[in-house]
Amino acid sequence: MSRVGTRGLALNEKLLFEHSDPGRIGYSLPNLDVPPASLDNDLVRDGLDGFPELSEVDVVRHFTRLSTWNYGVDSGFYPLGSCTMKYNPKINEVACRHPRLTGLHPKVPVPLAQGALELMYELQQDLAEISGFAAVTLQPAAGAHGELAGMLMIRASHEAQGRKRTKVLIPDTAHGTNPATAALCGYDVVPIASDGVLRAEEVRAHMDGDVAGLMVTNPNTLGLFESEIKQICDIVHEGGGLVYCDGANLNALMGIARPGDMGIDVMHFNLHKTFSTPHGGGGPGAGAVGVTAGLEPFLPTPMVDKTKQGFVLDYDRPQSIGRLRSFFGNFGVMVRAWAYIRSMGGEGLKRASELAVLNANYIRARLEPVFHLPYQTRSLHEVVFSDQDLAGGCHTLDLAKRLIDYGYHPPTVYFPLVVKGAIMIEPTETESMEILDEFCDAMIAIAREAEENPELVLSAPRNTRTRRMDETRAARQPCLCWREISDE
Repeated sequence: MSRVGTRGLALNEKLLFEHSDPGRIGYSLPNLDVPPASLDNDLVRDGLDGFPELSEVDVVRHFTRLSTWNYGVDSGFYPLGSCTMKYNPKINEVACRHPRLTGLHPKVPVPLAQGALELMYELQQDLAEISGFAAVTLQPAAGAHGELAGMLMIRASHEAQGRKRTKVLIPDTAHGTNPATAALCGYDVVPIASDGVLRAEEVRAHMDGDVAGLMVTNPNTLGLFESEIKQICDIVHEGGGLVYCDGANLNALMGIARPGDMGIDVMHFNLHKTFSTPHGGGGPGAGAVGVTAGLEPFLPTPMVDKTKQGFVLDYDRPQSIGRLRSFFGNFGVMVRAWAYIRSMGGEGLKRASELAVLNANYIRARLEPVFHLPYQTRSLHEVVFSDQDLAGGCHTLDLAKRLIDYGYHPPTVYFPLVVKGAIMIEPTETESMEILDEFCDAMIAIAREAEENPELVLSAPRNTRTRRMDETRAARQPCLCWREISDE
């Protein structure tokens, strides 16, 4: 963001660069009590030309002010769909910030890291029990990274059996990263049409000796349970393929159904979504992966294992796909997940799933008389409407912008692509009926405004610090760096 002609702007509207004054310093250092280092001039940077010079007060006020302009899960209802942006219990934050954990160097000798390794081992076992898999790796750093690990293991399994498979089947209701992951692993992507859920006979029609596997999301991006998943897995297995499940929506199934029991061979968990670390803003995340016994030899190295002597890092895995990242994964996210599972217990996790489904269907029941619902199948953790019934020439984007005026972060819009003008709402299990009612009241009020005063919706947001942006220009002509601002 940059401005020209800043005279007249309120002080708190200016950028850091506009606050700058030569000679201001925001820190103080103790006197040097060791001999000064002698460095080659080629190794010393002269400084950053034009970098702002500010007092500590200026810096603190600037970032505190920005934080009040931001919207987060601690600020209010965050109904993004397919994201599981749940509230993060603060006890988990206390646990992951314990100095005995945060101060543990990743290269500390294994005998001195027994507590951390025990936590990781227990988390592996917990996730395996929740999902019905034989083994779990915690190494992948995000959901898409977990997808990559899963598909690399599928490829390694085929290669170990001397099979050359070239295709991966992906339904139109899968998450958007699935096709990219399959292509990155060297496979040709074969899309499969669905009628909201994937049909077994449609999979059978595409199954041949070149198919390495199927990537499916369950529940899918429409918030619908793949009711024929067991038959589908049987068909893929009969053809020599394997089934990958995107586990980003596991919060609809925890404690109720286990993907491993459905015939799934490999699945990633989003620890940073399902298990209490709200995602967004760049991470970090954790994309743990569970596998059947047949794929266990191919898990990344190292694996945390338990022996009579204690917990160890097992590198002796000759069929492993290898290391996927530095060290052993994003440990802080693992601690939160471990604390969340321990505090919830089995019945608590099941209750969380039941409430996630109940909340989504409550929103569906309240909004269905007003907004178009493209699929009548009962929803699970999220519900997808479309803008088909919006009046006054208003569309999904206009609805999303107007919601900001009502104080709500907009839901996911224009996804999944199988629904034109999609409005995807996921309330999660943490929201009360009062919050859901207030949100639904706002949605209904905007639909009424679209009928009676469409210009109010088309020009939204109206009550924000900045009015509607030219999003096409922002995408095609981004300004990705700062530049000096003229006073003229």
